[in-house]
Amino acid sequence: MADEKKWRPPGDDDEEEEDIDEAAYKTVKDAVLFVIEVSPSMLTAPPPTDAKKADTDSPTSAALKCAYALMQQRIISNPNDMMGVLLYGTEKAKFNGEDDASGNPAYPHCYLLTDLDVPAAEDVKALKTLVEDDDEFKDLMVPSKEKVAMANVLFCANQIFTTKAPNFSSRRLFIITDDDDPHTNDKPAKSSAAVRAKDLYDLGVLIELFPISKPDKEFEKRKFYDDIVYNQSPTDPEAPAPMAGPTKASSSTDGISLLASLLSNINSKAVARRALFSNIPLELGPGFKISVKGYIIFKRQEPQRSCYVWLSGEKAQIATGVTTRTAEDTARAVDKAEIKKAYKFGGEQIPFTVEEIASLRNFGDPVIRILGFKPMSMLPVWANLRPATFIYPSEDDYVGSTRVFAALHAKLLSSHRIGVAWYIARANAAPVIAALYPSAEHLDPDKGTQTTPPGLWLIPLPYADDIRANPESPTLIRAPEPLIDRMRTVVQQLQLPKARYDPAKYPNPALQWHYRILQALALDEELPEKAEDRTLPKYRQIDKRVGEYALEWGRELQAQHQVWEKENRGSAMGMLAAGGKRAAAGSAAGAGKKAKVDKDDGGVVDDAGMEKAFQKNWVGKMTVPSLKAWLASKGLDTKGKKADLVERVEGWYEKK
Repeated sequence: MADEKKWRPPGDDDEEEEDIDEAAYKTVKDAVLFVIEVSPSMLTAPPPTDAKKADTDSPTSAALKCAYALMQQRIISNPNDMMGVLLYGTEKAKFNGEDDASGNPAYPHCYLLTDLDVPAAEDVKALKTLVEDDDEFKDLMVPSKEKVAMANVLFCANQIFTTKAPNFSSRRLFIITDDDDPHTNDKPAKSSAAVRAKDLYDLGVLIELFPISKPDKEFEKRKFYDDIVYNQSPTDPEAPAPMAGPTKASSSTDGISLLASLLSNINSKAVARRALFSNIPLELGPGFKISVKGYIIFKRQEPQRSCYVWLSGEKAQIATGVTTRTAEDTARAVDKAEIKKAYKFGGEQIPFTVEEIASLRNFGDPVIRILGFKPMSMLPVWANLRPATFIYPSEDDYVGSTRVFAALHAKLLSSHRIGVAWYIARANAAPVIAALYPSAEHLDPDKGTQTTPPGLWLIPLPYADDIRANPESPTLIRAPEPLIDRMRTVVQQLQLPKARYDPAKYPNPALQWHYRILQALALDEELPEKAEDRTLPKYRQIDKRVGEYALEWGRELQAQHQVWEKENRGSAMGMLAAGGKRAAAGSAAGAGKKAKVDKDDGGVVDDAGMEKAFQKNWVGKMTVPSLKAWLASKGLDTKGKKADLVERVEGWYEKK
């Protein structure tokens, strides 16, 4: 019997994989509607300046470019999400061809540029043409002489979301405007707009404001938009996070581009929270449980899986792969029910039924059970098998979970401790010993956005079976102190900004190049010549900062090498001659002997001799009396075995 499966690379067999409960993974579809104001001030470009990064686009043009960039991004990253663009304040009106009974537009001065739908290549091309074609832009962007009622705009958005995205988990309305008080001294209009905004929130739509401040006038949200934009979380906890702070104002005097400002904020919203599991009990003791959710914060991004396409028909169709299993001796097609999984043991195949395999994999219901606590210092940096899972409390199953979780988190942070837990992620999953590592909240000092969330990280720890033997490593060669001092300067000068790695600054060049080629082919754009790789070293800056220090280190290396050659030339020649004699004697006698290492005479070793032995890594070859005598001269402890004495000597020089 044939089994239909999606195409996968050859050799990609899932015989040994666990049965994954797909219901445990949640995906969130997002619908975003841009609502952009068209007014004389929004169509006015900032005055020209001498600044290199001065604003050159009008706010409306920059907002449309932002929508265009986000549309390109969504086609790649979220192909099932919807996007639309609604202009208000235009002289023309357009809304799905609807008019009222009198033949007038249903929503005056509202122009639905792109209907809310999954972006297609044609939609992106049309928006790109509008952004780049000045004549088409000027023909459409004619401001109306009458004031537009915000209640009408919000009701129009309500109709779009209701008809196009009724069942979406996340629906968001982005308002981009520079008018902080569209209804001055008109309380009925303000009240009507507030009612329409409340209707949107009741529908599950989250309104987010992108205020455009002018160099001579700050946007005051309190005048009107405090009653329109609520600090309310979306109904779905896995929905994209709202904007953490206000949009940074654009000003030609500070060199901040309006387009860059909008794009940076929009890109931060486009990432959805991905839930790995929901409402797993976190057991702190017998009968003492709280409920937590797990999120995938870090996940390696790869190009979407390719497929085979059949092009011989009227239109291109995806070819579906069919797998047929056959018996080796008779070539008869084998039904899936006739097949059992088997494992090799002692050269034999031991078969198992599906029920037997399920019982072997069943270690109980999903749970995170705390076994105890350890100091943070006992968690080595290598002790992680997979990326950590971020867990956060949930009140769905156990009321009071947030309070207990917060107390546990605060205690672990203040005590510098970690929890050790027994962790089963889902049904039929293998149990894992994991560390519960607390993290404090960290904010970006410039943007004020959250970079590290407060919570607990579930870090899978290795079992004894997972640890492999260490590779054989040669004897450690210790560099002389002058070389170390020179290299210390080079390392200090080449530190990353703020002494930390910021992944937001380094996109994956291979992934970006792949999608850039796809985009160019789909949108009939010119193919780029080469990929933009931000991971390449900035050689000019490196040369400017450490060029001279590196040359000094090279000269010091040459000098130290000459000293080493001078000191070791005689001993090297002697060892070579002695080795030749031993080899000759060994061939005559039939058995060779190991060369003896020169030992000290057991007397007191001076500082120069001990330092030389330390640099050549010969401290372990010295006698115990010599080590004790030297340690006593430094006022150090002389008790213990030889390994302890050697460690104290080397520790003294390393701290020097």
